[in-house]
Amino acid sequence: MQQRILWLKTGSVITLVTGLIIAAAAVPALNAPTLWLFDLVVFPLDGAQSLQGTEQRLLCAITGGLMGGLGVLMWLVTTEVFATHPALGRSLILKSIGTWFIIDSSMSIAAGAPLNVIGNVGFLLVFTLPVLSSSLVREQAA
Repeated sequence: MQQRILWLKTGSVITLVTGLIIAAAAVPALNAPTLWLFDLVVFPLDGAQSLQGTEQRLLCAITGGLMGGLGVLMWLVTTEVFATHPALGRSLILKSIGTWFIIDSSMSIAAGAPLNVIGNVGFLLVFTLPVLSSSLVREQAA
């Protein structure tokens, strides 16, 4: 169980840091990492992406803030709920990350950035594998 909690905490920190990087793109002088990420998921790698408009920078601020908040929430669910009430923690994590994955991935495809789904699968696995494996371990022990 401690290994699964460590895995979830690591995923939470990665989510928070990713959110901070995206939010920082609201400041033009700090947008290089986010522009690189956008270039990666909006193929081809051509450097054509920009965050020139106020609207684009605002969406980075909002998206980064939400992603950072998700990272903090997942940390708290992991440490305060999953660690002591695994079934409830598992339910909270699976429902929230599943909702995010479906919306983010389907709308990324609709927006013409299907490669973003690959990154989304990584986040999905970081949060689902530890909680699903804990239910399998519990079922095998019963």
